[in-house]
Amino acid sequence: MLPKLDLGPVSLNTFGLALAVAFLCSGYLFRRRLEELGRPGDWAYEALLAAVAGGIVGAHLDWLVQNWEEASTDLLANVFSGTGLVFFGGLLGGGIGVVLWARWRGFLGYELFDAGAPAVAIGYAVGRLGCQLAGDGDYGIPSDLPWAMAYPNGTVPTTVEVHPTPVYEFLVMGAVTVVLWRMRKALGPGELFSLYLVLGGTERFLIEFIRRNEELAGGLSLPQFIAVAMVAGGGAWLVRGRRVRPPAGARA
Repeated sequence: MLPKLDLGPVSLNTFGLALAVAFLCSGYLFRRRLEELGRPGDWAYEALLAAVAGGIVGAHLDWLVQNWEEASTDLLANVFSGTGLVFFGGLLGGGIGVVLWARWRGFLGYELFDAGAPAVAIGYAVGRLGCQLAGDGDYGIPSDLPWAMAYPNGTVPTTVEVHPTPVYEFLVMGAVTVVLWRMRKALGPGELFSLYLVLGGTERFLIEFIRRNEELAGGLSLPQFIAVAMVAGGGAWLVRGRRVRPPAGARA
């Protein structure tokens, strides 16, 4: 891992760099899809700015809520700290930012959510590389597998060999991105985003069993409960779409 990149007089935070690359990758895919839909490609930059602003605020607020006991000891410093970013909060905050932008642009509908599905997936995947480089505590539980590793120089260090769960998530969500991109023209309205919810939720639910996170209830963590809601919501919409869609060859 490499929490900081020293370039002479300048020292760069590798998590921040990975986060920037993640947003750029998301913006690239979103722009590609907008152009395919006959929408202005430049909209991607506006949406990206809205997603960055909303995502950072949402991710930070999520961390504050989940770590209130720690954060409340020095609330002002923690509110304006650059640390403490949680994905689900970032997804919600970024989503709200993009929805507000889309409403302003008159683009709020199924097209928006479906166009954003691959973009969100690749952003999550690349962002996890930042967690791996920073060693920020998003790694897993102790493991004796050949690829298990320690994070002695991470921002949340450990000398015990653990599951490198950020790498697992990068690989899985990278594959999910490929699946979503290839299916972008094959599904009905809202179904591509629903498929993202199912695949992304399933990935997060399963990874939590080998990831460092506090149990909330019933042996499950808070992210797992959110993941279940994602899978249930996405699955319900996919089932509904299959039921209402006319058979191939049938008259509309």
